[in-house]
Amino acid sequence: MKKFITLTAVISLLFSCGSGDRGEVLNGVQGKRWVTEKPQGMAFVPGGSFTMGKTHEDLLGAEDAPPTLKTVGSFYMDETEVTNNQYRKFVEFVKDSIVRTKLAIMADEMGMDAAAGGIGAFAFLPEEDPSLNQNQSAYDRYMYDNYYSMAMDTDEYAGRRLNKRARIITNPQRYPDEYYVEVMDSLYIKADNNTKGLTTFDVAKLNFKYSWFDKEANVRDNVTSPRDRKAKYLKTEIVNVYPDTTRWAKDFSYSYNEPMLNEYFWHEAYGEYPVVGVNWNQAKAFTAWRTLYKNTYLKSRRANHTLNEYRLPTEEEWEYAARGGIQNAMYPWGGPYMTDEKACFLANFKPDRGNFADDGALYTAEARSYKPNGYNLYNMAGNVAEWTATTYDQASYVMNASLKPKSKESLNPLKVVRGGSWRDPAYFLQVATRDKENADSAKSFIGFRVVVAAPDPLLQSTSPRSGRSGR
Repeated sequence: MKKFITLTAVISLLFSCGSGDRGEVLNGVQGKRWVTEKPQGMAFVPGGSFTMGKTHEDLLGAEDAPPTLKTVGSFYMDETEVTNNQYRKFVEFVKDSIVRTKLAIMADEMGMDAAAGGIGAFAFLPEEDPSLNQNQSAYDRYMYDNYYSMAMDTDEYAGRRLNKRARIITNPQRYPDEYYVEVMDSLYIKADNNTKGLTTFDVAKLNFKYSWFDKEANVRDNVTSPRDRKAKYLKTEIVNVYPDTTRWAKDFSYSYNEPMLNEYFWHEAYGEYPVVGVNWNQAKAFTAWRTLYKNTYLKSRRANHTLNEYRLPTEEEWEYAARGGIQNAMYPWGGPYMTDEKACFLANFKPDRGNFADDGALYTAEARSYKPNGYNLYNMAGNVAEWTATTYDQASYVMNASLKPKSKESLNPLKVVRGGSWRDPAYFLQVATRDKENADSAKSFIGFRVVVAAPDPLLQSTSPRSGRSGR
């Protein structure tokens, strides 16, 4: 009888693991089928191998782009350069957070809370506030408080939660009390110091603080202690995010560009034009904020995953994407001509030794102007040149890895700029032409676009032996 009971228990154990389980381990742990969601406004670029560098005559004799076989992974890339509207959202986020933080600090110093009214409505939320726990774990709150915040005069209030529900009052005639007036007065340029005679926000205060972990250095040094890793490899950056609108005058001393200086970044007419006057450090800060913004949204939707970090493309990724799947192309559309069969220009650049109006734009054009390339990417040649993540080195093509190369951290301030711009001749629009600029320099003809790694391993292949094809 005991043998029968034991045998029955063993049989029950073997067949109680769910349908289809025959007691084997070959299938492993079964998860849900993964469906890749394409980020809005981005194009899928299937990874593959390509010949990078100058396969045509190097007219300027730069000799810094010899033909080299490179392989990149799959990624998503912005279909257009980052626009003024998109970058303004970043600026407004920073401005809103700084104003709220200043108001909350003043309310705290005055001992005022929501019950007191006035500036008290903007007081820090109490830790026991149930709204703090909505759609956010303790871990998420800690990461947000410690790794993403606005750069203030003091970090005494780090970790305190802002009241995002209180509406910022912008009309000076409706400021609720003298404390509110004092805070706002400290953030705005006084009318008598403003050249336009208006009250304007002091853009020098628009500082964004973010942190990033230097994985490469950590792996190289083989540091395993969590405490040591955080102290040594967690890097904190504080970046002023406002673009340098004065570049329209500084870059062209003898041109009447004052209307562009005054209007280009803020006027609604230029909302869908590429942002310019942004240096490399500001572009990198934008990618960090965009990662935070997207993952916060995903968590609010209770998604079971977060997106890989947004970042600037490597030089190799940029050139691979610019070619649009055409091997050995001179331009994103192939080439070698700058016009199509109807004699219409295919990019915004400096044609005919300075006939800027000939291509339909005096300066920049809307981000979705001209025809996209094979990956549905607009203006990979012309309009504005674009920052990449890569540090410039004349010999990097030979020194870098052939599989998913990236540049190492370097004291060299020069960063690779690609694609040419509205003020450049056709040579700089070629997909293999390299240019460079200091990371802290902003120009009226340099912008950027963003990429994010794709979890889909599908590759583009030109080899019939692989049995696979891109989509």
